[in-house]
Amino acid sequence: MNCPICRAENEDILLQTPKLRVIAVHNEAGAPAFCRVIWQQHVAEMTDLSAEDRAEIMEAVYRVEAAMRQVLKPAKINLASLGNVVPHLHWHVIARFENDANFPAPIWAAAERAHGMSLPQDWVAQVRALL
Repeated sequence: MNCPICRAENEDILLQTPKLRVIAVHNEAGAPAFCRVIWQQHVAEMTDLSAEDRAEIMEAVYRVEAAMRQVLKPAKINLASLGNVVPHLHWHVIARFENDANFPAPIWAAAERAHGMSLPQDWVAQVRALL
């Protein structure tokens, strides 16, 4: 299998358990405050998991959202589980700001303006500490 999420190279890991990991994503141009909650086992859909495992991954998503809200004070948090390009179960947790390049459009839309925000330089460390 040639899954880039399974390979997990050069990740900024905020939390890791036997079943999941949380990473900070630093290369998403439209979203300077972006985390991913990744299920370790290669499955594609939430319904591939047991009810217990679904509860575990969603609790991690909620914890990441809460930590990002506390540290970053965003206008909104976007949650997405897509997997169209890489069918490995993962959740995007994206802090959105009224002055980000795309707001209120999705982060993957064409930028409407330059980013006008400054984030705490240590936001990743702060979120990591809260997790």
